[in-house]
Order: sequence, then C-alpha cells, then structure tokens
Amino acid sequence: MANLEAYQEYQRIEDFEEDSPPGEEDLLLHVPESLKDSWHHIKNLDNFFTRIYHFHQKNGFACMMLSEFFELVQFLFVVTFTTFLVNCVEYDVLFANRAVNHTGQGQNPLDRNKVTLPDAILPSHQCTQSIQENSWIIFLLIMAAIFWMYRLVKVFCNLLSFWEIRQFYIKALKIHMDELCNFTWQEVQDRLISLQREQQMCIHKKELTELDIYHRILRFKNYMVAMINKSLLPVQLQLPLLGNVVFLTQGLKYNFELILFWGPGSLFQNKWNLHPKYKRSGNRLELAQQLSRVILLIGLANLLLCPFILVWQVLYAFFSYTEVIRREPGSLGARRWSLYGRLYLRHFNELNHELHGRLGRGYKPTSKYMNSFTSPLLTVLAKNVTFFSGSVLAVLIALTVYDEDVLTVQHILTAITVLGVVITIARSFIPDEHMVWCPEQLLQCVLAHIHYMPDHWRGNANKSETRDEVAQLFQYKAVFILEELLSPIVTPFILIFLLRNKSLEIIDFFRNFTVEVVGVGDICSFAQMDIRRHGNPTWMSEGQTEASVYQQAENGKTELSLMHFTIKNPRWQPPLESSLFISHLKGKVQHDAQGGPSTQLLLSEAPLCTSLQSNESATGPESLLASVLAHPILTASGLQGRDHRFIPPSTAASAAASVLASLSTSQLPHTSRGRSHGLPSSSHPETTMYHSDRTILNSDSHIQSNTLHSEFASAEMSLHAIYMHELHQQSSHPQRTSGQWNASVPMRDLHTNTGFQVQSGHGSSISMPSPVHLGGWKEEDENDQELNSESTQKQGMGSTGSC
Repeated sequence: MANLEAYQEYQRIEDFEEDSPPGEEDLLLHVPESLKDSWHHIKNLDNFFTRIYHFHQKNGFACMMLSEFFELVQFLFVVTFTTFLVNCVEYDVLFANRAVNHTGQGQNPLDRNKVTLPDAILPSHQCTQSIQENSWIIFLLIMAAIFWMYRLVKVFCNLLSFWEIRQFYIKALKIHMDELCNFTWQEVQDRLISLQREQQMCIHKKELTELDIYHRILRFKNYMVAMINKSLLPVQLQLPLLGNVVFLTQGLKYNFELILFWGPGSLFQNKWNLHPKYKRSGNRLELAQQLSRVILLIGLANLLLCPFILVWQVLYAFFSYTEVIRREPGSLGARRWSLYGRLYLRHFNELNHELHGRLGRGYKPTSKYMNSFTSPLLTVLAKNVTFFSGSVLAVLIALTVYDEDVLTVQHILTAITVLGVVITIARSFIPDEHMVWCPEQLLQCVLAHIHYMPDHWRGNANKSETRDEVAQLFQYKAVFILEELLSPIVTPFILIFLLRNKSLEIIDFFRNFTVEVVGVGDICSFAQMDIRRHGNPTWMSEGQTEASVYQQAENGKTELSLMHFTIKNPRWQPPLESSLFISHLKGKVQHDAQGGPSTQLLLSEAPLCTSLQSNESATGPESLLASVLAHPILTASGLQGRDHRFIPPSTAASAAASVLASLSTSQLPHTSRGRSHGLPSSSHPETTMYHSDRTILNSDSHIQSNTLHSEFASAEMSLHAIYMHELHQQSSHPQRTSGQWNASVPMRDLHTNTGFQVQSGHGSSISMPSPVHLGGWKEEDENDQELNSESTQKQGMGSTGSC
C-alpha cells in the first residue's frame, strides 16, 4: 500500500504470528509489586479491552452473570414448555370437543361435566410414552441438550473471565463495584491509559491512546461499517413488485462475521492479524476461489439447519411478542432503527453506547418525520373500518355488562379481542387532523442527530421515495419480526448466490484497506480516519487528500467520524493530517461566523424554534440546536428583530458556525451550564473540540456534570454535522441554494419574555427567554423507545402538511 512510510506508528510485520514485535522479546520492564497479577503483557488485548467495556456497560459482575443465568433458564423453559404443549396436553378435552364426566361421592351434579385444567393434561406416564414414540421429538431434544450444554460451558467460562475483570476493576483501576455506575466510560478509559504507564499491559508501546483502545474493541465492527459504506455486502436486493429492499438480520450478520473474521477458513488468523497471504496481490484469484468455497459450505450448512433454526425463531418470537401484542397491538406499528441503519449511520470508532445514545436522540424527530406521511385512501378505509368494528364491539361489551353469561358463548372473547386489535390497527392509519408538519425542517432535524444522509434527500423530504429510504433505516417493529422469521430461509440463498459473487471484491477490499499499527495489529485503514488517504474533496478535504474515488469513504464518513471521535475524546492528539483538517475547519467556522447571526439572537429565538419543532421537553443544548435549525425559516419571512431592525436572511450553516465559534470563545460563568440555555464555559477551555485537554466542569453532582457534558458534546457534534453538510452541498452543487431547506413561514413577531441573563463571549448581556411550551410530543424513555413509543403510527404516500 502506497505512502505507508508517512505513518510513524505503522509497521508491517510480515508473517509474524506472536503478539510481540521483533526486537522487543527481551524488553525489561519494571512492574510494581502490588500489580504483579495476570494483567502484565496481556496477549489478547482485544478480548481484554472488550470485556472491560462490556463489564462497564452491563453494570458489573452480578448483572452480567444473572443475565447469563436467565438466558440458560429461558432456553430450557422454551424447549421444555414446547415439548409439554405438543405431547402432554389433550386438546379435545381442553376445547370441549369430548365430554368429561366427573363421578364420585360428594360431587356436585352441576360440576360433573365441567372441564378443569387437570382434565386436559395427560398423566406423566402417558406423556413420557408419547415423547418416546416420537423419534423427531427425541432428535430435537438431543440437539437442544447439546446446544444447552455448550451454552452452559460458555457461561462458566464467562464467569471465570468476568470475575478476573471484576478483580481488575477493584485492584488495578481502583473502582469498587458499588461505585461502577458513577463512572463514565471515558473515566474508565482514562484510568486504563494511566495504568499502561505503570505496568505494560501492551508491550508494543509505552503509552496507549484512546484510539488504540477503540481499535481493539471495534476492530471487526469498523470493517463492517466500511463494507456497508462501500456497498460491498449484498444487503440491498432488487425484488419483483417490491423494488429495492434492504435485508440484514442478526442471522445474516452473524454469518458475515463468521465467514470473514473468526470462523473456520476466515480471513483472520487470530483476533488481531489478517492472514499474510491476503495481504499480497499475487494470488488474489486463487484466494477468491477459496473464499467462495468457504461461503458455499457455510451457505449449505445454513440450508441444512434451516428447519431447526426456523422452528426456534418462531417459538422464541411467539413467547416474546404474543403477550406484548395482546396488551398493546399498536406496538407492531412502533419503529426501531434497523440493523442496516445502525451500520450505515455508525461512525468509524463509535462504541455501542455512543451510537445508541445518538440514535436515541434522533428517535423522536425521525418518528415525527415518518408520521408526517399519510395515505388519503387508507385514511378513508381506516375510518370506516373503525366505525363498523367499534359498533359491533360496543354491542358485545354492552351485552357483557348486562349479563356476564354472554362470555360463556363460544368465541365471544375471541371476537372481542380481534375487534379490539382491528380498531387499534385501523386508528394507526388515521392522522391527527390538527398536526401540520414541515418535512424539510424535520428531515434536517433528523440529520442533526444521525449525521448521515444521501445528497438526493435534500429538497425532496416531502417525496415518498425519500420516505421509503428513511424507512430502510427506521423500520416498523412488525417488519423487524418478519425479517427475523424469514432469515433462516433467506440467509442461505444470499450467501450462496450473492455473497459468493463478491469473493474477489472482498479479497481486494481487505488487501487494500488493511494496515498494521504497532501495538494494535491489523485494522481497517478507514478506522484511522486519515483525511489524506480516505478524505473526500467535497467534504472540506480538497487539497488535503490524495484518495481516489475507490479510496474515498462515502457520505463524508471519514470527516464526520474524525470530528465525532475528537469531540468524544478531547485528550486524543490526532495525527498531522487530521490536525490540519481540524484547523482548516476551525478557520472556516470562524470566518463564516462573522456573517452569521449573533448567538444572542439565536438564544432569544430558542423557545419559539423549539415550539416550531414540537419539542416541548427540550433541554438547553436541544433548544440551542432547534434555534440553529429554525433560524433560516424565521429570517426568510422578513422578520424583525428585538430592536425592530430587519434581520437579513441566513443559512443553517452560518447559524451553526456562529454557535460553534461562540463555543470556543465563550466567557460564561460555571453556573450557566446548568441553565436552560447556556454555553460551555471557557474558563475550562477544554469544553470544545478545538482544545486538546477538555475536562469536566466542577459541579456539586458528579453524575449531573457528566450528563450535561455529554449533552453539550452531542449538541456540538450535531452542529458540526449540519455545518459540514451545508458546506458539502455548496461544494457539490454550487448552483443550489440553501433555500431548498429554508421554506418561508409567516411569523408576526419574535418578542418573548426573558427569564434570566448570562454573559456572551463578547461581554454583552444575553437575554435568556424562559421556556415556552406550545404543544407537541411527550418525551419518552430511551430504553422503551422501541415498544413504548407512539402506538398510532401513520404511513402512506403523502405529507399531512408543509411549511
């Protein structure tokens, strides 16, 4: 690979299988007596750092082991309960198709024909005999027992492994289990980096960086993100009648990783090294044929196991979702981020909790955007279905209230339940007639959180094609369940007929985009976030990148990932090329901020802009972000400012630049961070990505301070995403104007009552408006966003309203 000599930390170690570079086998290191445990010179740092991360994210040893235990119990319950239902229940008696006559002394004559639950259960000897006579049941039980024993051994190994991690947290990191929930991952990571200086967990280098740890944890994940970004994996299918369909399930993803990373015949010889033969181009055709055979074998194995996996998927889905659907039928109309969406929207070097938090913040605006589409035809049908079904249901309920014996009529409960489900589903197609949404503004608000979107979405937010593409990232819960049920059937065909044809491209991808880094091993070169090698000239990398079209990351993935990682890890020192890009971006921000609106004006607009986006529960950072997004709309309407002077029209880019410039020069006191609308304090200059040693503000509450810091860091990244997308559009389509995003809305006045004042970066007093709630959406718990979201989901082909 060209130009590797420019990387001071890169070192190619051909055909070297040990976890020690040449020349360091006899390296003498001083290890403190108190730390002479098994944590010195850890061979598999990938597993070690990954377990440390999972231990933190899953809240410690007790929670992890309890979860593992109940997974075993759950599997045992599903197998046992299913076997019991198939072989030990007499359904003729249960459904009253066969009469039961209870005889005996003291038996009430009226109860002799009454069916009880024990009547429908076969005696134990008959149940055992029924199981023994069925050879298929015996075979499935043996398979289930083997798998359960395998899981039991794995749980036992995990117990020993995570007990070691528990000891590491207590002895090495000095974090006790009752205090673990008070530490953020960044704080745990800082202690890991400090510990490396005391004892050499990794002997390749004296000090670890944040990027080294991320590379270890996300080695294979970064490859997956890159392959999705370069459209290498066959997850987009062209189907008759359905058109372009994205299909990526847990089972298919598992097979991809099995083939490429850790399965038999995979491309990696261990957890951290690509096999040397895949790094040479001489035998690429032979290697492609070899990979094609591996894919074929695994595809045939999937085809052979398809019936068993399908039965398990159906049973697991039945036991998992039936009660939820009965209790809340609208949960099927709730949405969730698809597996493809999580990979498409993921930055390079973005940990799971960072991705989940970012997509969680984008859940509500994306739901609002999707709900802004409705079908007039479906609306008319749904209203009439609701009327007729509701009428019948009302009569049945009235009869039941009058005489409860109506419930004894055959199928009456079934009819009531089915009618209730039909009404709930039909109502989900009826839009709220009082809601008027702005598709363009909603889509830009979505962009602020998800950070990625194709160029052709711009100006086309009200079109059904755009809505369908968003739906590929943000799918219905019902679609997710259906795809997982179909996965055992579809996966073998995707592997055999589609992935095999990509064998040569996959071989070339791993050869061209794999680099070896001292102290880390082989990683995806995209994960280095190197602007020179993988930058895109239309994403502010012009003059700084040497990448060809093949080497460029799509959709500004390299540039946005670099900004995200720098903001999330402010102590990280980027390489020279990355530092030049950040400096160039900073200069561009400062320049554009001079022609943008003042931060004082944006802060004064925050309550009105928040109400425009129907976000009544917005926090300080969210309100500031809302004002940046909606400010171009207000100025485009010929709005007068607070001093009754005309406010010239501006773009979202200039508004974002103005706030970003204020973030780096603000002189606010500490207390302003806790207000409703405040900027980070510059007395702690590390609060923005433009400084290298950011620390957390002093606060009475450590947890509250960390939370507020995270909110402002997320808002800062959202502003960068908006700003960089605007500049990308200006570079890619100079004939376009930002007016496509900034449709005008008539506004009469912007005057609001002020609640308190803070000092701006220029020493002036900023009037801070008190929050104004104009209605909208209720804040929902992030953990319950998938099932406990709005039950009334709208769908269709048109927009309910426009701005």
